[in-house]
Amino acid sequence: MTDQAIALSPEPVQNADALAGQWKLIWWRFCRHRLALAAGIVIFLIYLVALFADVLAPVSSQTYDSRYTYAPPQQLRFAGYDAAGGFHPLYVNGYSMKVDPIALSRDYAPDPAIVISVGFFVKGEPYRLWGLFNIDRHLIGPTEPGKPFYLFGADRLGRDVFSRTVHGTRVSMSVGLIGVAISLVLGIILGGISGLYGGWVDDVIQRCIELINSIPTIPLWMGLAAAVPISADPVLVYLWITVILSLIGWTDLARVVRGRFLSLKTEDFVLAAGLDGCSRMRIIWRHMVPSFMSHIIASVTLAIPTMILAETALSFLGIGLRPPVVSWGVLLQEAQNILAVSSAPWLFLPGIAVIVTVLALNFLGDGLRDAADPYEY
Repeated sequence: MTDQAIALSPEPVQNADALAGQWKLIWWRFCRHRLALAAGIVIFLIYLVALFADVLAPVSSQTYDSRYTYAPPQQLRFAGYDAAGGFHPLYVNGYSMKVDPIALSRDYAPDPAIVISVGFFVKGEPYRLWGLFNIDRHLIGPTEPGKPFYLFGADRLGRDVFSRTVHGTRVSMSVGLIGVAISLVLGIILGGISGLYGGWVDDVIQRCIELINSIPTIPLWMGLAAAVPISADPVLVYLWITVILSLIGWTDLARVVRGRFLSLKTEDFVLAAGLDGCSRMRIIWRHMVPSFMSHIIASVTLAIPTMILAETALSFLGIGLRPPVVSWGVLLQEAQNILAVSSAPWLFLPGIAVIVTVLALNFLGDGLRDAADPYEY
């Protein structure tokens, strides 16, 4: 190759990061965080469970059978035969039950002679998916409707704990999502006004934040939740609990936004927008917020587990969501008795769902926070 050809050939790009945009850099950096990427997949699957809870649960959350109160979990088994010699690729064993004459309690044991065939997309209780479609198919369940099928055991009324945990995913995850959405709006607006205007407006908003933060959290929750009538509609209670959590959870985000606005309001692009006649709200939403949107996403991701734990704590204390609403906190509240601790420990299985979800959201938030500054190596 001649010297002239070498001079005319384009120079190879030494580093692709130099030509990538901000969001692409954030994505690349996030993908290198393997734990956060795995946590993101887990959270995506959990929200899929919440979206298709009716399909995934073998029965509804209120279905009960008094013959199987406090029945222990059944183990899924593969490739077995029943007493008649029939082959079952997937099955569970039924129960043999004895009554203790002294304690007057039921003692269950798996009975190998009773084989209950299990299948996928089997017929079961009819339901309305998303309130639109009438369906009677469930992802997993006994092929013969009415047979006992308790993967997580049964509670004091003979209700399936696994189905109630799946249905509780919808309420617990939506409380965190909706609560954080309201807190996001309040935090950005009030924090943005505080940092942009300054002066007495900043003083008033910051004193309000300090007042809210100075009140002990549990008594504040109890006081606000006590204002909700006991006889109120469960949907109204759900909305009230979401609003209560939002009114308490916006303060940290507001302070983060205020600090960013204080550092950005003297930047050239903000001053140019003001000289161009843009209103204060347009400057906040159109120019300043997008400049640190990645930090807001990370903060929101870390705030969702706080909301979920708050709802769980309120419901566990009996001042949050109440039956017939099903959430992870309500399920754990039903497990706070000596009988559950001593003889029905499977009632605490919804707590594992809380732990997995909170850990996954925290790992995801850590990964987003590290990826939010893609120019830092």
